Amino acid sequence: MQLTLKVWRQKNGNAQGRFEHHNIEAEEHMSFLEMLDVLNEKLISEKKEPVAFEHDCREGICGACSMVINGRPHGPQTGTTTCQLHMRAYKSGDTITIEPFRANSFPVIKDLVVDRSSFDRIIQAGGYISVNTGQAPDGNTIPVEKDQASDAFDSATCIGCGACVAACPNGSAMLFTSAKVNHLEQLPQGKVEHNRRVKDMVKQMDKEGFGKCSNVGACSVECPKEISVENIAALNRHYLSSVFVKK
Repeated sequence: MQLTLKVWRQKNGNAQGRFEHHNIEAEEHMSFLEMLDVLNEKLISEKKEPVAFEHDCREGICGACSMVINGRPHGPQTGTTTCQLHMRAYKSGDTITIEPFRANSFPVIKDLVVDRSSFDRIIQAGGYISVNTGQAPDGNTIPVEKDQASDAFDSATCIGCGACVAACPNGSAMLFTSAKVNHLEQLPQGKVEHNRRVKDMVKQMDKEGFGKCSNVGACSVECPKEISVENIAALNRHYLSSVFVKK
């Protein structure tokens, strides 16, 4: 299949970016990242600088393969990361526009690579359990209701890719933050520090410059793990409650 790629190139965060057009030949069984590998092999053979893009597991787990494809984070398919998107989703003759995530809190490092360390700092603000539990307890020692365990697991599927931020017109990180808060809030071990966690993580989120949530809902639609916006509603309730509770 013959494709025309419109790829964003930017030397660094301070440089002015631009789109480059490239014509390549790909096969439908290739993943999207394998197609970019083909592009880079072509550029290297032409003595040109390859396109910088992030990847790690290529199994839809790590969230590193973050890019906007034809205006949608991770591309046209729902519940799919960029690395799990295959070229059979396109047809010969298509033009594909590839950009980095656009958000003030995700500054461009180079080409399609952005700095998402702001997510790490939100986690560091309280997305953990610091209680000393000693040795690992038996799995059935602390009973957890099935509904709570399921909710916690659904929230824990967040891979921190940042698609929610890229999809939001306000650049909000509420879906990411709420998923991390609600994951731990559902478990007995996480309830001990719950009120402090909510306030500290929301405070850090605001400090990083993420926008406010206006309930557009695009975050959940573009999330590769299809995390529900109900997490955001729960976070709002938790935050209001924590304000009136002393540490």
